[in-house]
Amino acid sequence: MFTTQPRPTPLRQLEVLISSTVRRDIAGSGKDGKLRGRSRTQVAGFRSRVTGNRVPVRAVISKEDNKILEGAKVVENPKEFNGGIDVRAVIKIRKKMKEKISERIEDQWESFVTGIGQGILIQLISEDIDPVTNSGKSVESYVRGWLPRPSNHSYIVEYAADFVVPYDFGHPGATLITNFHGKEFYLMEIVIHGFSEGPIFFPANTWIHSRNDNPGSRIIFRNQAHLPSQTPAGLRDLRREDLLSIRGNGKGERKPHDRIYDYAPYNDLGKPDKGEDLARPVLAGEERPYPRRCRTGRPPSRTDPLSESRIEKPHPVYVPRDENFEEIKQNTFAAGRLKAVLHNLIPSIAATLSSSDISFNCFSDIDKLYNDGVLLKDEEQKEGIGNQFIANFMKQALTVGERLLKYEIPAIIRRDRFSWLRDNEFARQTLAGVNPVNIELLKEFPILSKLDPAEYGSPESAITKQLIEAELNGMSVEEAIEKKRLFVLDYHDILLPFIEKMNNLPGRKAYASRTIFFYNQSNTLRPIVIELSLPPTPSSPKNKRVFAHGHDATSHWIWKQVKAHVCSNDAGIHQLVNHWLRTHACMEPYIIATHRQLSSMHPIYKLLHPHMRYTMEINALARQSLINGGGIIEACFSPGKYAMELSSAGYKSMWRFDMEALPADLIRRGMAVEDSSMPCGVKLLIEDYPYASDGLLVWSAIEELVRSYVEYIYSDPDSVTSDVELQAWWNEIKNKGHYDKRNEPWWPKLNTKDDLSGILTTMIWIASGQHAAINFGQYPFGGYVPNRPTLMRKLIPREDDIAYEKFLLNPQLTFLSCLPTQLQATKVMAVQETLSTHSADEEYLGQVHHLQSHWINDHEILKLFEKFAAKLGEIEETVTKRNKDYRLRNRCGAGIPPYELLLPSSGPGVTGRGIPNSISI
Repeated sequence: MFTTQPRPTPLRQLEVLISSTVRRDIAGSGKDGKLRGRSRTQVAGFRSRVTGNRVPVRAVISKEDNKILEGAKVVENPKEFNGGIDVRAVIKIRKKMKEKISERIEDQWESFVTGIGQGILIQLISEDIDPVTNSGKSVESYVRGWLPRPSNHSYIVEYAADFVVPYDFGHPGATLITNFHGKEFYLMEIVIHGFSEGPIFFPANTWIHSRNDNPGSRIIFRNQAHLPSQTPAGLRDLRREDLLSIRGNGKGERKPHDRIYDYAPYNDLGKPDKGEDLARPVLAGEERPYPRRCRTGRPPSRTDPLSESRIEKPHPVYVPRDENFEEIKQNTFAAGRLKAVLHNLIPSIAATLSSSDISFNCFSDIDKLYNDGVLLKDEEQKEGIGNQFIANFMKQALTVGERLLKYEIPAIIRRDRFSWLRDNEFARQTLAGVNPVNIELLKEFPILSKLDPAEYGSPESAITKQLIEAELNGMSVEEAIEKKRLFVLDYHDILLPFIEKMNNLPGRKAYASRTIFFYNQSNTLRPIVIELSLPPTPSSPKNKRVFAHGHDATSHWIWKQVKAHVCSNDAGIHQLVNHWLRTHACMEPYIIATHRQLSSMHPIYKLLHPHMRYTMEINALARQSLINGGGIIEACFSPGKYAMELSSAGYKSMWRFDMEALPADLIRRGMAVEDSSMPCGVKLLIEDYPYASDGLLVWSAIEELVRSYVEYIYSDPDSVTSDVELQAWWNEIKNKGHYDKRNEPWWPKLNTKDDLSGILTTMIWIASGQHAAINFGQYPFGGYVPNRPTLMRKLIPREDDIAYEKFLLNPQLTFLSCLPTQLQATKVMAVQETLSTHSADEEYLGQVHHLQSHWINDHEILKLFEKFAAKLGEIEETVTKRNKDYRLRNRCGAGIPPYELLLPSSGPGVTGRGIPNSISI
């Protein structure tokens, strides 16, 4: 009788494959003890101890195999054999979170190859020079043997490599890693045990590519910071080689595994090959200046040689490999969620609403988005969701059988659904909203435009002295200006050159606006006069209209429309200039230059590193799906196809590095005056200015950390000017990263420690506090469309217009018909909610992570960071107290949400608070 044997499982098949491979590979060694087909270094690696009790090798080795290994002269006690120090390297690798059985088998195979000593070669480099080679002394060994898997991290594995290091080896300063596998792996860190000074850490957090992609070895330096002049002799060549490898040669198309940082203009936003309507001008040069972005090297488009061809979703845009979202972040939030929203949710919304893309008919239609939700078409929703994570996200985003999309109630209406209607709330948001960085002190009257009068008409505003004084309770304009009681939100000059083009777009109508506010005796702002301007025409050479609140029903409803136009302008300038340009786009050149010119062992690199996390990846995603021709920003904001040209105009007329420092910006806008008695050297004109008052606390803490750090690192008076890497870094930021503004006279010098401290404080503030203040309030404030419409579709009706009679009959419907359509509003709400969400793995300003001590080996510097963390804890307490102070009416009162955008800590989700270290979404 025959018995049926059970079919081997895939993993059992792998074990059989491994067993036969081991015997075949080992049996391939010759009688002379050499392994056939192996290089000298591979033989040395294979001679690492297999049977020693220090490395628990889990591969099964037969007695016959042991005899062969003895023939290969495996030494049980290297200390006796070589007369050196017995040293062990522990290599920590983060595995991918795989689910497919084929991928698991492949993972098991790679783990086995590493375990038997044929997957990863590690070389340990001394800080001391070898007189024979005139470079750092070195020893090498293959990584082999598995260590017990950490129980609380199933995706982290550790391997070991043993070395016999000569007694005169000196201090290890670097490791060289060569990956013999067919694909990359993620190296977290290497820890060397056995030296008298204790464990030595080599922090990596990097992808190690296969030598099939790049035959060079990766250089990983230990956690000891060195200025260039202090670099140990044995590491100087490696320091230079590592920087050269990162810069590349500026040629060829970048591959996904590359780690090359270089510059390119914004010439990849349009799709000229798909039609003239999707072509977009290159943002670079005198006419349309812009910061540089990361070079991808893609070939030019067929129809426009100046424009780079695009890679469309779902294929990724190149960023250096280590700049990609880590898999944990992808699976918990950012890439997966953003992809789900952009590629699946928004098309589903469009499919549901596009056939009836209509206005909101009443305010209850808007309320239904939160109460009832949007019923999406099942077949559209399910189409194209192949990725399991995206499918899971969609199930979380939608309810009732993946068909009902419901939004959270935005913070702005959660406590008071009618607050947005009031003038005091309209004014409060200029100080405590999502865009609190444009309001300025009115310093002169009359108000004059700087635009060419030959093209744009009379430079004088239509806002007269009489109109203002009618709202000043007996005070004259001169007196109000002298007492610093008048403020302005002025979008006239930046918008007017675009208005005619914008208004020719279907469904878009906009004005260039000026809004005057009065700071009254109760210490609150009130809008008193708004000017809306169109470009002059032969029939209307003074196409300017001025509005005040009025005291009758008609004036009230007109005033609501006027304020909505101002909010729409504010939303566009916020998104395109203050948010995208001044944080995302301007940070990218700093990040590129930091990698290209500062070694990873440079102290300033180590200071900046946490503030560069994920920024290049989120910028690449934005260029692909948000700010691109036909993308979400163009579809949902007033400037439409001219959005990025408007952003360029903002860079040209408004941006200068020395004014990006918070105190300098407040002084420039007249919102503060210099006062040496104050902590940051400035005194606010409006004490109850939440963004500024909280921001100055955070700025002061960053500045204190940076100054102490710089003072500690640069002890000699001329050490800043003699730091060749630092000087090259700053020169490259100015002359390459911000090439179009390279000749501006306002660039700070970099000669002293004070110069360096100011530059670094500004960069860290932009990446952390500034971005947090203008990003994470997008949904809390913009999620309710009437409060912050991103576009307007109709002009204000005049008395002789046909639309005026309809307005009189149904002012509510007229108002709602001016706002974004249901499709536009629902799409932009989905994106705003995503961009306002903290991921579960967010790293917040001031948090002391357990790996921080591994990143830099200096107790004095760690004390500085601990002090910084304590300071931010105090700031959190101060801000919390301020939000309960009834005297501060811009952050505390009936129905008013507390101002928490600059509270340092946060949990995951749309919290309206929290300061991440970097621009990570």
